[in-house]
Amino acid sequence: MTTIRGAAAITGAASGIGRALAIELAQRGCDLALADRDEAGLKSLAAELGQGNDNARKVSVHRVDVGEPGDIAEFAAAAIAAHPALGIVINNAGVALMGTFEEIDQAQMDWLFDINFWGVVHGTRAFLPHLRTRSEAHIVNISSIFGIIAPPGQSAYAAAKFAVRGFSESVRHELAVAGSPVRLSVVHPGGVATSIARSSRTGVGVTDNARRAQMIDRFETAARTSPKDAALRIIRGIERNEPRILIGNDARFMDILQRFRPGTYWASLQRRLEKMAKGK
Repeated sequence: MTTIRGAAAITGAASGIGRALAIELAQRGCDLALADRDEAGLKSLAAELGQGNDNARKVSVHRVDVGEPGDIAEFAAAAIAAHPALGIVINNAGVALMGTFEEIDQAQMDWLFDINFWGVVHGTRAFLPHLRTRSEAHIVNISSIFGIIAPPGQSAYAAAKFAVRGFSESVRHELAVAGSPVRLSVVHPGGVATSIARSSRTGVGVTDNARRAQMIDRFETAARTSPKDAALRIIRGIERNEPRILIGNDARFMDILQRFRPGTYWASLQRRLEKMAKGK
């Protein structure tokens, strides 16, 4: 069991799952180092965490672009200096890119990988030496259900999230073999009601605005888990030292379906999604 205490560092903390995690961890007594590109959103969250709370936690905010390795290194150094008891790191920041492989260009794919994959790698590397000095510590890397299945129109996103999964599983095994006090969980959320789809970029080859709206609508129809519920599930997974954390009934269903139909799962999922769209 990992004890929720000390301090936690969270990237992508200004909104969505990251914001919900900050709120829930603060309620459990954690100090927080919050990172995001949205500095105004971070300051608003920090003010909310301290408002009307006589036992307000120590919160530091850090404007960070996780696509920039230098930003992550500076964030780690500043977060550890502000919170010497930091023992939880959640690499949560992520972006989305809509379009088939032929509709996205290499620069767009590089942009997504810099954030969704390399941001996780650099975050893990930057904090790991400090975490090794703790009696217990935990790294949480956010993948996606698209790190288990790969739908059409998500080639870049799925590739990055599969990479997060493979990287995290390998590092977790390395830590275990070394007898390290650092635990590592990889998280696979299903549809979570965040703004990621509406704030996504569209492939340069996607010229139909109606199609973009349709893709967003399809995602939001399937996104039935709240950020708060996702955060609570992640925290429970940290406490239990779960190596893989699935979030939502949809994620659990798709995980099972992929195991039984690894080569043909998409046909079944497509029929299910079409029924959901008709019945909304």
